[in-house]
Amino acid sequence: MVVERFHIHASDELLDDLKYKLQHIRWPTQLESSDWDRGTELNFLQSLVSYWRDHYDWRAQESRLNSFAQFSCSIDGIDVHFVHERGKGPNPLPIILTHGWPDSYLRYEKIIPLLTDPVSYGGDPEDSFDVIVPSLPGFGFSSRPTLSGVNNFRVSEIWAKLLTTELGYKKFAAAGGDVGSGVTRYLAANHPELLVGIHLTDVGIIRDLLNSNDAEVSSEEERQYKRNAAKWISQEGGYMSLQSTKPQTLAYGLSDSPVGLASWIIEKFRSWSDCNGDLSRKFSEDELLTHIMIYWVTNTIGSSANIYYENSHSLPPLGRIEVPTGIAIFPADIVLPPREWVERNLNVTRWTLMPRGGHFTAMEEPELIVDDIRAFFRPLRTFS
Repeated sequence: MVVERFHIHASDELLDDLKYKLQHIRWPTQLESSDWDRGTELNFLQSLVSYWRDHYDWRAQESRLNSFAQFSCSIDGIDVHFVHERGKGPNPLPIILTHGWPDSYLRYEKIIPLLTDPVSYGGDPEDSFDVIVPSLPGFGFSSRPTLSGVNNFRVSEIWAKLLTTELGYKKFAAAGGDVGSGVTRYLAANHPELLVGIHLTDVGIIRDLLNSNDAEVSSEEERQYKRNAAKWISQEGGYMSLQSTKPQTLAYGLSDSPVGLASWIIEKFRSWSDCNGDLSRKFSEDELLTHIMIYWVTNTIGSSANIYYENSHSLPPLGRIEVPTGIAIFPADIVLPPREWVERNLNVTRWTLMPRGGHFTAMEEPELIVDDIRAFFRPLRTFS
């Protein structure tokens, strides 16, 4: 297995086809009285698509993304794309950052330089990290799995091989959110000897609490979590039910229609971020469209949805995690977890309630999450 440099380049033919599709759109109707309550709002999406068609410059974004040190290697039959930026300090701690859905490795773009080069941002050189940010299998520039079974557990095994066999690290740190939280927890559960600690921004939907009887739940906090999670799933979880059961059916429309793809992704960025209904408070048009373009140029919206199916059908149970764990809770995230449940199931040594921010943590509040990552791992750097 050889690690090779990776360079992003979408073909002219692909971009010409996209331009044609953006010029020939059949728009649906929208009720006059509706806003975002029935899904992505028509006027907003039309404005974004107009910018995409007439002003957005993928080649400029491509050039910017290629400024990162990017690589690819084959592990267990999957080509893994990853950023690997070396830290600028006396003893950088390697850290692997795992993203989720519907974002991409770009979730961590803003914090890579803060972690690798703390001095340039007013920090301590002793806090520097070697930063590894892979694209999940089936996402972005990693290859699309051709066989079933690529779930959070399987990805965690690939990550362990990437960090040790391919990159030569003996111990490292790990962090993640959304799908990345699950992958990171499986990595810690099955390879505790490799981890100095893990940092999480969520623990996903806690199914054992959600599916339990109230008599089996130990506290009012956990009962309230059950109510909150059930309400969220009933009002916001349609995407999850579809991607967990019939992702292939969804893939046809979203793989063929850039507007359909944008609508599917944008609605989640609005609902799950701390933007109070105004996406421009947290994300620029270029930022949103570059995330959408990662899915479009790689044709991975269908393969990315498959991880929901795999995690629902083939994921082994996860026991208590003893690796030191830092939890950073952002107040506008999807469903906030009960602390006592988290502490029963993970070795929590740091718990931070952030003053602001939502699900797309490192995109929304890069300085806040970097400060917390630095503080959590500072006492854990004394590994041999």
